[in-house]
Amino acid sequence: MLREVFGHAHFRPGQREAVEGVLAGKDAVVLLPTGGGKSLCYQVPAVVLARKGMGCTVVVSPLLALMHDQVRALRERGIAAAALNSTLSPAEAHEVADQFVAGELELLYVSPERAAQARFRKQLQNTAVALIAIDEAHCVSQWGHDFRPEYMRLHELRRRADCPLIALTATATRRVLDELGDKLQLEDPVRVRGGFTRENLSFEVHALPTDAARLAQLDAELKRALAEGGRAIVYCSTRKKTQSVAAGLKKLGYKAGWYHAGRTQLARERAEAAFASGRTPILVATNAFGMGIDFSDVRVLVHFQTPGSVEAYYQEAGRAGRDGAPARCVLFFGKSDMVTQRRLSLPRGCSRAVRERGEAALAGMLEYVGTAVCRQQSMSAYFGVPELPPACGRCDNCRGESAEIEVELRATTSPGTPTAPAVEVPEGLPAQILAGLQDLPKPVGRADLARALRGSKAKSVTRVGLQRLEAYGEFADHPEPVVLAALDALLAQGWLERRGRKYPKLWVAGRALGGKGGRGKGKSKGRTRSEVVRQLENYRARTARRLKWKPYMVFHRKVIQAIDKHEPRTLDELLRIPGLGEAKVERFGEEILDLLRRVREG
Repeated sequence: MLREVFGHAHFRPGQREAVEGVLAGKDAVVLLPTGGGKSLCYQVPAVVLARKGMGCTVVVSPLLALMHDQVRALRERGIAAAALNSTLSPAEAHEVADQFVAGELELLYVSPERAAQARFRKQLQNTAVALIAIDEAHCVSQWGHDFRPEYMRLHELRRRADCPLIALTATATRRVLDELGDKLQLEDPVRVRGGFTRENLSFEVHALPTDAARLAQLDAELKRALAEGGRAIVYCSTRKKTQSVAAGLKKLGYKAGWYHAGRTQLARERAEAAFASGRTPILVATNAFGMGIDFSDVRVLVHFQTPGSVEAYYQEAGRAGRDGAPARCVLFFGKSDMVTQRRLSLPRGCSRAVRERGEAALAGMLEYVGTAVCRQQSMSAYFGVPELPPACGRCDNCRGESAEIEVELRATTSPGTPTAPAVEVPEGLPAQILAGLQDLPKPVGRADLARALRGSKAKSVTRVGLQRLEAYGEFADHPEPVVLAALDALLAQGWLERRGRKYPKLWVAGRALGGKGGRGKGKSKGRTRSEVVRQLENYRARTARRLKWKPYMVFHRKVIQAIDKHEPRTLDELLRIPGLGEAKVERFGEEILDLLRRVREG
């Protein structure tokens, strides 16, 4: 069916598991990235089941544009499909309903509002239904980025149709997935979770406080992208900003259209048609544009303003590079964006649940903006991917080209508000990091400190001399989100503190800044290493070269410091040194003890 009807030789990752689960009569939850082929997960089994005489598949979707596009595409493949929504005249709606009840359709697309109507549910009860598909299923969760009350009643469809249910989304955290399964009353569903990495996309963030600076950067981005051919989408958070940015681009000589929900339907259709035909290769839009629309050659996608959640950002950014060719996703950030998003998502008088959901979404977005880790790893961590993918090598952080962006989460969250998904910190890691910060030269940004502890050579690290830290590179075997979480733990426990008002930076609590009694810049210059430390560092370097390892893989500097302090003389005493462990004592223990004996004997 995949090959003969849909023209694909192979399933994409995750699709086969979803299709086979549904055909086996099981419920399914499918989390695949934007552009990952979610539609085929229900379209293929829909046609298989219909042609076995088992009935129609009902697809619930809030996206009118997607309904129309998919119905047209399915009909072109010889599949009996139709949509039932508010755009139809009463006569057209009556005709589609008759086809559905008569068993003449293989797929029927309906809006959630239509699915909630008593008349439709009665029709559902009197019709053979083989499968129910809930698209954009994150809308059922109050912790999803686009919660819709109509989705809360969709579980009632199961009472009228005894068939499997498949729920599909491109953006859902673990919390949303759990709530999704509960609210839709899924029974032991097959769970399909695809990766969030898009191999052809590069992500970057620019801290630009003014519209003038953003327009100048946008000009540079568009010149680069349009020279390569293709199109560009520029997202703004408000209708007013959409119009002003489009006007600014026209003054710069660009052919740019603009699209938002406040324009007439005719004006929106004309703007979209001009963009689709290439007459205006740039479209400036709010989030009203793009849902269910597939343009393959978007070479750059710019968020002129930071959106209110990682989910919204990932979904919108995923509209770039649908053809698999390289594309860039550029995000502009300024503190004013958070003010705008709070106004949009947290209106006065909103419920506590709405406020907590909005605050958590903003905190997650700020965490992404300020992260020093690979951007694609950061998004994977946010969405709860169990095993983080390798660093992409393409984003601004991986290239070492990002400027440090300090964000203050406490300024946008209320006490007890959940933030981005928690990262598990190994026991003892915060203490190990704290021990390695005693020669910190001056207060530094949280992101740059995490980079230094992992051995980054980014300009923001070397510019302030963090590569000279004794702990530099000592924690490279820990993912950056873990190191950042350990720093946050030290902050919460009072071992680290923030210095500075406008751009607060991290400093070891209780230490003077280069003064008496502190171990600041002046004192660190005169510090000397013991002979044990020098010999162990030389041994570690020689061993790493011989084994073709990195030095920290032999043992960390904290191990050297502990050996120097405790002066072990036996293998049992070496085992008590934190950070060594049985395997390394068995492999290197005798050599370490022999080295220590030589040093003692002079």
